[in-house]
Amino acid sequence: MQELKITMLGSTGVGKTSLLTAMYDQFANNIGKTDLLLTPDEESSEILQERLIELKSLLDDFESVGGKVGIRSTGGVDPTNLKSFIFGLGRKGKSPSLQLNFCDYPGGYHFDQKGVTPEQKQVRRQFVKSLLTECVAVLVAIDAPALMEKNGKYHDQSNRPQQIRNLFETGYQDLDSPRLVIFAPVRCEKYMQNEKSALELIARIKEEYKGLLDLFASESLAPYVSVVITPVQTVGSVVFSRIEMKEEFPHFIFRKVSHDAKYSPQDSEQPLRYLLRFLIKLHLSNNRNWGFFNFLRDIFGMDDALVKAIKELSQGCKSNGGFAILLVLN
Repeated sequence: MQELKITMLGSTGVGKTSLLTAMYDQFANNIGKTDLLLTPDEESSEILQERLIELKSLLDDFESVGGKVGIRSTGGVDPTNLKSFIFGLGRKGKSPSLQLNFCDYPGGYHFDQKGVTPEQKQVRRQFVKSLLTECVAVLVAIDAPALMEKNGKYHDQSNRPQQIRNLFETGYQDLDSPRLVIFAPVRCEKYMQNEKSALELIARIKEEYKGLLDLFASESLAPYVSVVITPVQTVGSVVFSRIEMKEEFPHFIFRKVSHDAKYSPQDSEQPLRYLLRFLIKLHLSNNRNWGFFNFLRDIFGMDDALVKAIKELSQGCKSNGGFAILLVLN
């Protein structure tokens, strides 16, 4: 089966694995009556189920927990520690037509960890460059409180925007086929309460990632890169409360919206909707040069029912209330 790779960029603790867990958990509840099915392989299913239990348990003792909201991070110094979450995508009752491989690479790569040699750093850089080159889409997970609170005082420390930009500068050199970049603010419940705060979230992303957006809009990359913002309320029933410092690192404390609040993520399936819409738009466009991803043209060309199901699902892509399309393929 042909494989489509998607990677998730972000520093340790920013919420990449939490995002993927909520995205998978909510996909089945939001596909409505479409004829699509997303099926994890056995290993991915076991891991995601354990992570889902962790996410839900946050609410059980939430008010007494100090530190970041989230689940255990993907660790590791070595590229061999890369974790992949693999899903089969296809029509209900049929064998999957396509395999989606979400690469949750170790966020610790963004830190200058002690004991890491220059040679190991070079291996890391080359690894991430290869990963970006091979992936049709990249999800940039953004810790929303770090971006928004105290005028973004902890944004650089938590989200590492300059390092993210450097990765794209290297990984997107000589790009010759379409890519989708999804900015996914997580833990953003506080900033999605109304239209004004949602627009402020978009404005801050545009401001803090201006250099990266300028790169994507450059003459060399504009013909190939689409960029969207899809906020994800990873837990849904909590809001940011305050920041506590521990060992010179900020811990973002959250509180329930009510005493009996339950785990209720919002919009976690939106990144996947946008990914599928991106693929279908390429399939239907006059420009048939997909470069590295030409095999997708054959898959969609032989299954009109699959294309119809994806088109139905993609109609649910949001474009307001904190969601935005920043760049589209020229």
